[in-house]
Amino acid sequence: MTESNSKAAKELTEIMEATMQNLHSKFQCMSDQIVSKMDDMGTRIDDLEKNVADLMTQAGMDEQQTSK
Repeated sequence: MTESNSKAAKELTEIMEATMQNLHSKFQCMSDQIVSKMDDMGTRIDDLEKNVADLMTQAGMDEQQTSK
């Protein structure tokens, strides 16, 4: 009976380790995707800020705001 329990415990441990490794891999993949999307959004926001600043300069608004 003890040998049977030991074998069952070992099998359960192996299954749990495999499951936890699988979950870890999935979470790591999701984390990498989130970080990548955040980096992309940061780049897009930087580009948008630059474009708005360029448009303000072209419209002469930049000079009006600095003279106030």
